[in-house]
This record gives sequence, structure tokens and C-alpha cells, in this order.
Amino acid sequence: QVQLVESGGGLVQAGSSLKLSCAASVRHFHAYAMGWFRQAPGKEREFVAATSRGGGTTNYADSVKGRFTISRDNAKNTISLHMDDLKPEDTAIYYCALGTIASAYARYYTTWGQGTQVTVSS
Repeated sequence: QVQLVESGGGLVQAGSSLKLSCAASVRHFHAYAMGWFRQAPGKEREFVAATSRGGGTTNYADSVKGRFTISRDNAKNTISLHMDDLKPEDTAIYYCALGTIASAYARYYTTWGQGTQVTVSS
């Protein structure tokens, strides 16, 4: 059974940095694209970032471009999301997802983690 477990969330002040990690228990991790999505209270889930199977292609939402960096380590079955210059509007539950292509659309992802809370105070 495929399982994704996120970690690294927390409460930080605006302007701070935070790194999220996601560990995947899946065979052939390198065969899957991976993504990060987030959902703020009262809002729909939205795309944050994605990485292709080998990590050579990345995709970011305009709202995080230049501040967030997605990376993966296929030897360790993990992906990370390094977040700089955090803003209060980045407050949300962050989910990692495993899928077929590094898309901004949730329908291309088949497995989701339980999420980790990120709260940014002003």
C-alpha cells in the first residue's frame, strides 16, 4: 500500500523560512511525479509545486514562484518543499501527492498524504 507522510510544518513569523518533507513508501518512487498542494481554511485546495520523475522539471504556482523550491531525492524516496519569505497568506495545510505527471491539476495525482499545518503569523 502506498503511503505518503509529511513533516516539518509549524508556526513561524512572516519573512521566515520553513522546510517541509514528504516520505513515500512506494516501490519505484522514481517512476512517479510528485507535487505539493495546500488548503487554507474556507478555501479550496490549490496547487503549490510539482516535480517530474527525475526532478529535472519543476512547476510552481505564481503565488510561490521565487520563494518556494521543490526538490526530490529518489535514493531516499523523499521530496521537500523549501519555503522562504513566508507570508500570512501561505497559512494552510500542506499535502504532498504522488502522480503521473508534474501537473498543477489534482486529477493527475493518485495518492495523498495526511497533510502538515503551516501557520505564518504577521
